[in-house]
Amino acid sequence: MAIYAVGDIQGCLVPLKALLEKVNFNKDHDLLISVGDLINRGPDSLATLRFCMALGDAFKMVLGNHDLHLLAVAEGIRKPNKKDTLKEILNAPDREEILSWLRTQPLLLEIENYHIVHAGIPHIWPTEKAYKLAAEVSEAIQSTKRKLFFEHMYGNSPDTWCDDLKGPERLRVITNYLTRMRFCGDKGQLELKTKDKTSIPKPFRPWFEHPRAQMGVTIIFGHWAALKGTPCGPNYFAMDTGYVWDGPLRMMELKTRKIIEQAQVE
Repeated sequence: MAIYAVGDIQGCLVPLKALLEKVNFNKDHDLLISVGDLINRGPDSLATLRFCMALGDAFKMVLGNHDLHLLAVAEGIRKPNKKDTLKEILNAPDREEILSWLRTQPLLLEIENYHIVHAGIPHIWPTEKAYKLAAEVSEAIQSTKRKLFFEHMYGNSPDTWCDDLKGPERLRVITNYLTRMRFCGDKGQLELKTKDKTSIPKPFRPWFEHPRAQMGVTIIFGHWAALKGTPCGPNYFAMDTGYVWDGPLRMMELKTRKIIEQAQVE
């Protein structure tokens, strides 16, 4: 059995299939894990969802910010942005089956001692705490009152975690850490506007550069296309190489840590 983690697909099904062909992926005994942002911006968001759902137990994922945005749009909380490619999903005859499936996906996943997350896990949270907090958001997304969660999901404040936070603010900051974070400060304060690592505003730095009290935590993440997959240290693997921005689509085999990439497909 081979286990592969793949970067942000964002509705680009053709390069995903090309990657799977390169490694002779077999859904009967292999496993594909998406770091989130399965859909949006690419040309085949609906087909990508259907393809991954059809893989059954051979596919796992964590939710990314684009996946959550789709769920919010589907609830009528937001209108699609100009660059969104969600219309086909929203008008699909199997729309409710797809949305129901997507809502069951976690924000954090552990496989073979790897922690898979869309944006990152802040250094201020031990992994056990991170999983408990992620589960709070998952519970809200799957609740019959999920519309309330999506109504309050968008926003940059509060920008720092506090155990005393409650209600929508608590869920918003958890979601921002796990699906939007790039830079944070020593106390975990978030800076959510900057993408370029060369223009880091003080006193922030990339989340993975902060020392962790908990040693030996290995994290696979996506979201940050501007990193272009550059090494982030021995325990951090950046998988978003920006296929929708003319970069390759990246996949990694977990046991060997071998990187496989698919260049732009004409």
